[in-house]
Amino acid sequence: MSKARRAVLEKYDLEKTYSLEDASNLIKEITTVKFDATIDLAIRLNVDPRKADQMVRGSVSLPAGTGKDMKVLVLCTPDKEAEAKEAGADYVGLEDYIEKIKGGWTDVDVIISTPNVMGKIGALGRILGPRNLMPNPKTGTVTMDVKKAVADSKGGKIDFKVDKFGIIHTLVGKVSFSKEDIHKNAKELLDTIVKLKPASAKGQYVTSVYMSSTMSPSINVDASSL
Repeated sequence: MSKARRAVLEKYDLEKTYSLEDASNLIKEITTVKFDATIDLAIRLNVDPRKADQMVRGSVSLPAGTGKDMKVLVLCTPDKEAEAKEAGADYVGLEDYIEKIKGGWTDVDVIISTPNVMGKIGALGRILGPRNLMPNPKTGTVTMDVKKAVADSKGGKIDFKVDKFGIIHTLVGKVSFSKEDIHKNAKELLDTIVKLKPASAKGQYVTSVYMSSTMSPSINVDASSL
């Protein structure tokens, strides 16, 4: 075992559950990679995503931002292209990008579209859906207010969706963030998910929460406190 790995394990107890605040501090201590690693949460929910009324999805604006330069694609008609570019979208267009996506290109973090082109984008669902990139009115990514949608995405707004196993995976910041900012972002995300609890979900809603960063062990966060 490497010296760095041994030092990490001395600070960290695999059997223990940590408060969200303690986990936000510990994740900085046990991340040993040389680059600014992304911090993720994996939240397991007691829902059945196959049932439409138990599909948990939404968006949240992280108070401290994502720490990531979010690449935004706007799919729209020509009359909206200038607005999208001025707002800071990285890619703007329609037919060319639809063809690129059909060919397997998904090198973006967010896709925004105007409602009038969703008929053309629907066929991309099997590619964009599993990557959580499909524009959706519920997350504000299908809208005529392209300027606001781009600004929100660039400013720390993230979308999340429960996968087929009942788990939400999403980033909450970078290791370079202060422990206070990591905690603030994680709490905002978890509070938002708790508010979205489906009426038909029975028993304990949030069954587990794990925080990790690139190459770090996962920290078991006390889900009962939520």
